[in-house]
Amino acid sequence: MASQEGSNPIRNDRREQILRAALQVFSRKGIIETKMSMVAEKARISKGLLYNYFTSKDELFTTLVEWALSESHRTMTYAYMLPGRPIEKIRVLTEMILAEGDGTYFMLIHQARTSDETPEKVKELLKQYSMDTYVDELLPIFLKGQQAGEIIDIEPRKLIAGYLSVISGLMLLGIPEDGHFQQPDADLILRMIASNQ
Repeated sequence: MASQEGSNPIRNDRREQILRAALQVFSRKGIIETKMSMVAEKARISKGLLYNYFTSKDELFTTLVEWALSESHRTMTYAYMLPGRPIEKIRVLTEMILAEGDGTYFMLIHQARTSDETPEKVKELLKQYSMDTYVDELLPIFLKGQQAGEIIDIEPRKLIAGYLSVISGLMLLGIPEDGHFQQPDADLILRMIASNQ
């Protein structure tokens, strides 16, 4: 089946359409309240067609979490590979995360971490992509930034954990649909970690 999906662009496009719709629904409703009919409606397809792509809600949710974790890991890796000073790399990373819009990836992962109905496969994925994983990925950039005098001299793992907590919190606050939340920009967030030198 994977080889069929890989060679069928229309099927791939439809699958991505379903995943994007499911991301919106699951991130707001959670796994318990989400129904496959809600995802089908959001994707503007029939429920029967949805089941041609995903046989169950658990399979769809698991696929979504895999996708979200993979995208977040890719973003971290991309930032590390950028040219420039460490603080510039962190600025680009921060801008990329904030540019993801309404924080649906963060909310989805939050739902996966906190729900009583999280499938076992998702729980295993979350162990592989714990907060320590992200701290480990950012540690070299932060250490270089501290060595260059660009980032404040605080125990780096704690500093990174604080940085990620602020970013995650901002994404979760940005979820409500009332439109009144004004998200800080990357410069404001960087002031929390940048050295005054």
